[in-house]
Amino acid sequence: MSKKKTVSLVLSSGGARGLAHVGVIEELEKRGYEIIEIAGCSAGALVGGMYATGKMPEFKEWICNLDRVDVFSLMDFTFSSRGFIKGEKVYSALKKVVPDCQIEDLPIQFSCNAVEVHSGKEYVFRKGSLYKAIRASGSIPSVFLPAKIEKNHFIDGGVLNPVPISLISDPAKSLVVVVDVNGLENEFISPPKKDESGKQLITLPGWLKEYQSKMRQFFPDEKKAESKTAYSSLELVTRSFDLLQDRFCELLLEKYPVDVKIKISRKQAGTLEFHRSAEMIEIGRLKAKEALDQLKHGNQ
Repeated sequence: MSKKKTVSLVLSSGGARGLAHVGVIEELEKRGYEIIEIAGCSAGALVGGMYATGKMPEFKEWICNLDRVDVFSLMDFTFSSRGFIKGEKVYSALKKVVPDCQIEDLPIQFSCNAVEVHSGKEYVFRKGSLYKAIRASGSIPSVFLPAKIEKNHFIDGGVLNPVPISLISDPAKSLVVVVDVNGLENEFISPPKKDESGKQLITLPGWLKEYQSKMRQFFPDEKKAESKTAYSSLELVTRSFDLLQDRFCELLLEKYPVDVKIKISRKQAGTLEFHRSAEMIEIGRLKAKEALDQLKHGNQ
């Protein structure tokens, strides 16, 4: 085990896959690490910000109880060429669980990034409203409308810096742990059915199980197509953004020396599949265990 028991934590962008960050944080705490600084991007900004407020249990309970219908109901759709979700409804609901606060008042040093649209430059939030910063950092291009703060418009920080290691104030003062949820296919693990305590992660109501059983008698499961031959315009934009993020993540991890890398495959969940939060949290915990065990045995 490293002599450093304090951690500077870097949490990448990645939509719903970013809920894996929760599992990583829980595993770090379980092993006695003290997180003294968090730098987050997009989903990483959301999870990191919730942890920095000291309200992680409340946030986790709220998001793990969202099903598909709940997630859909929190999407305030709009007809705009700049994005199809306003992004205000979900934060209004979350503020009832975890109230807004000023970043500079948080008990843990926190920062997150976004990109100012007109200048094209990265902007780092280290003070001001936590939710305004998170909203700006998570404004996925073509999906969410850009966030407006005063006269500026911001989009997802992942456009320029999806793994914001550069935001850490002093990498030498603690163990630098980076969580990248935009990993390659070989980082994929089979979705766990139960969490660490043995609780079922995915349950179906009895009537649905019975219905599925009957329908399979008439419509046997067919193998999904191996490859997709056509993309819609939105899928093409999203795919392009994903590929750019993949490459950026690889380059950033090569550029900055870090102590622990925790990588989770992009294929574990789609960007908006927040109804799979409990599953992603457990995947994050499993991946953290694997990486921290290697650190303990001196292989990191």
